[in-house]
Amino acid sequence: MTYHPKSDFMHVMMERGFLADCTDYQGLDEALSDGVVTAYIGYDATARSLHVGHLMNVMVLRWLQKTGHKPITLMGGGTTKVGDPSFRADERPLLTADQIDGNIDGMKQVFAKYLTYGDGPTDALMLNNAEWLDGLNYLEFLRDIGRHFSVNRMLSFESVKSRLDREQSLSFLEFNYMILQAYDFLELNRRYGCVLQMGGSDQWGNIVNGIDLTRRVLDHEIYGLTTPLLTTSDGRKMGKSAGGAVWLNADMLSPYEFWQFWRNTTDADVGRFLKIFTELPVEECDRLGALAGSEINDAKIVLANEVTTLCHGAEAAAAAAATAREVFEKGGVGDDLPTLTLSRDEVGDGISIVQLITRSGLAKSGKEAKRLIAEQGARMDDALVDDAGLMLDATALEQTVKLSAGKKRHALIRLD
Repeated sequence: MTYHPKSDFMHVMMERGFLADCTDYQGLDEALSDGVVTAYIGYDATARSLHVGHLMNVMVLRWLQKTGHKPITLMGGGTTKVGDPSFRADERPLLTADQIDGNIDGMKQVFAKYLTYGDGPTDALMLNNAEWLDGLNYLEFLRDIGRHFSVNRMLSFESVKSRLDREQSLSFLEFNYMILQAYDFLELNRRYGCVLQMGGSDQWGNIVNGIDLTRRVLDHEIYGLTTPLLTTSDGRKMGKSAGGAVWLNADMLSPYEFWQFWRNTTDADVGRFLKIFTELPVEECDRLGALAGSEINDAKIVLANEVTTLCHGAEAAAAAAATAREVFEKGGVGDDLPTLTLSRDEVGDGISIVQLITRSGLAKSGKEAKRLIAEQGARMDDALVDDAGLMLDATALEQTVKLSAGKKRHALIRLD
């Protein structure tokens, strides 16, 4: 695309690789140049923490605020009760109101690290769409809002079409989701002067719906912008590790494991991830990403330090880096490693190595732990484990034991 932006925000989006699509590049760029633009991204409260898959869009909101605009983090207290069907094979499990509120409280912890909330002109707002969705009168809503939606058009959206093409059931409850999301944009525009909705490129249809609805009902000029769906260079979805989701809350994933996830980035992804997930100058990201041989490892450490500092603070990043040096360079045991603490009763007459590998999170199941041992990927205190029947008693665990899965994943076993 040859468009040259005037606004700082649009310049950052394009230069750092955040931009997938926009409903009106020039119109939005001019609005951003003319004054403070209020923009939002919606987050359904399906878990107690955001994960790495959300981090790109959190960074978009951070850049929006840094370039002089006002971000809104819209928590889906209402829409989570329905569930977003976009590109899913099945219906989301429905959560209770208490579960949703608990999840929102957990997610708030992350946003507070990236955004400044308050009453100032560019201070972020945290809103909950339950505020206007919970009290909707169904008949009024159908008459005033539903009449603006064409079912033919809704069926043509890729997120719905892909589900129907595979002959997978799409409930009426889920079909309503896109109408509710469109209504969110209308309400945010009406109540807070919000003129821009952003989200991942899988949200394009939902965003366009909201723009159409707001133009029809209020006749206001508003915009949509999407970010690319991020995959690693080997084609995997960003944010999944061997141990499951990479959570952003420290109580769900330790800062050390978070740091290690970034340290293990594939060589080909380093430059791109530095631009997206850190605030280092673009030239520096390009320089680090172009390093070859063993030097690329230095760039990965910079990436891990920068991302962990933003998410968990400089102290946690420094502690994680120190633990990594201790474990990898000196062959020692770092205090910051994930730790499984066992009572003597749990150990009893003995506990199997397979159980220890599974319970410490180095394998998801006993079967996976046995395969790790068979493929010579398991080590105990840096010595190869080749017997899946190995039992350890309390005496063997008196001293802290370090378990390793491959070269990069470690855990400590301690006796209480």
